[in-house]
Amino acid sequence: MSRHITRVFSLAASVAWGELRQDPFRAALLGVRLLPPPVRRRVGAVERRLAGRARAAGPAAAPSGGRMPVLAARRVRPVPGRVLHLVTNGLPFKHAGYTVRTQKIAEAQRAAGLDPHVVTRIGFPVTQGVPDGRPLHTVGGVPQHRLLPRWLPYGQAAVLARNAELAGRLVERLRPAVLHPATDHGNGRVALALRAAYGLPVVYEVRGFLEDTWLTQAPGRGGADPTYLARRELETRCMREADLVLTLGAAMKAEIVARGVPAERVLIVPNAVDEEFLAPLPDGAPVRARLGIAPDDFVVGTVSSLTPHEGIGTLLHAGAELRRRGVPVRLLIVGDGPERAALGELAGRLGLGDGAAVFTGRVPYAQVREFHAVLDVFAVPRTDARVCRLVTPLKPVEAMASGLPVAASDLPALAELVKPGETGLLIPPSSPQTWADELESLLYSRKRYEWGEVAREIVARDRTWARVASTTREAYRALGCL
Repeated sequence: MSRHITRVFSLAASVAWGELRQDPFRAALLGVRLLPPPVRRRVGAVERRLAGRARAAGPAAAPSGGRMPVLAARRVRPVPGRVLHLVTNGLPFKHAGYTVRTQKIAEAQRAAGLDPHVVTRIGFPVTQGVPDGRPLHTVGGVPQHRLLPRWLPYGQAAVLARNAELAGRLVERLRPAVLHPATDHGNGRVALALRAAYGLPVVYEVRGFLEDTWLTQAPGRGGADPTYLARRELETRCMREADLVLTLGAAMKAEIVARGVPAERVLIVPNAVDEEFLAPLPDGAPVRARLGIAPDDFVVGTVSSLTPHEGIGTLLHAGAELRRRGVPVRLLIVGDGPERAALGELAGRLGLGDGAAVFTGRVPYAQVREFHAVLDVFAVPRTDARVCRLVTPLKPVEAMASGLPVAASDLPALAELVKPGETGLLIPPSSPQTWADELESLLYSRKRYEWGEVAREIVARDRTWARVASTTREAYRALGCL
């Protein structure tokens, strides 16, 4: 254990030194997050101020011209059916749609007879402020490997090369039959370097277009921004050079094909749910009582990261309008993110105090269905940002599995999930008045119960992790990995 502690603080020191050269506030924020939990709780206000002032790490320009790291070529004898997922972060230290998807795919693959392993980005979780230096965790029966050198080199190119070197050692030990990196390009480029060295096929999973997500969080930046273009080019290169590309939906596939990837090399592997998610919801009365919501109040809400492109402000304005009309509606916002404080202030200005709008903060994934049980309608009020038009999110799929009708912005990616008049409504984005009109009609209609049941049936048929595992298994088989 002492060896792990020494490694943690040595690695953290190297990261802090690099951050000091970029942004002292990010370096200080890392230091606060590495404090023992009792101390960290006492300085929570300091942590929040630092988080507010620290610059977000955006997409950097292509390091070394975007060249792939180079490893000495050597061959391994692959173990048939063994998969190495290369990802940015993972459970139990990071809870998000990205990490849930990684874990659920791996667990389902394991149940399907494959042998999946996960390796996270170099430095994780220490670089995220978690002082854990163990090289291996087993989560849900799936081994998660950590790449934790004593010292992290400075500079993106050097970090990527070191990541590839350590991942190469893991490949030699595990002998996977296929490399399965997921967004972003750092994971894809490491996997391509490993393919060059070890002759293993690469299946690149595009879970989003993070350069477009960055644009929604970078006011004043546009599609001609050099860092945006560099990041986009690196992502596109990974897509084109992979042996196979997986992605979440039809709109995303169309974007990937438009970047020059043959359509036959792009396979849709959608977001999905466990069979347990399809079970009847628990009784929502206890959570309603705890939140101060009356049994006869309507509840419209969402489970989401509170970022600008999620459009939660539209939902707040629509809720205020409904209450002005006398509709007994409460808004339930489950989740956290950079917009939480601003959204709380907006709710106050709109007269949504005294529990009319409830912000729970982040809740454990295991408790999500307890909050689904409170809802009458699940809302996805995303803005008309490019990333929202393209990327199909996980949270509405989970809500549909729970038997909830979904009211969503009328965007191509969401139209793949929500069938108007069958499973919910599609409403023009950023139009609070229209959202209020449509929600009022749905809340007073018995159709919402029927739509919720149809939504559950569609998810049960098409969107389970077991089905996803079967699809990936067949994809690996086509590449000769089984």
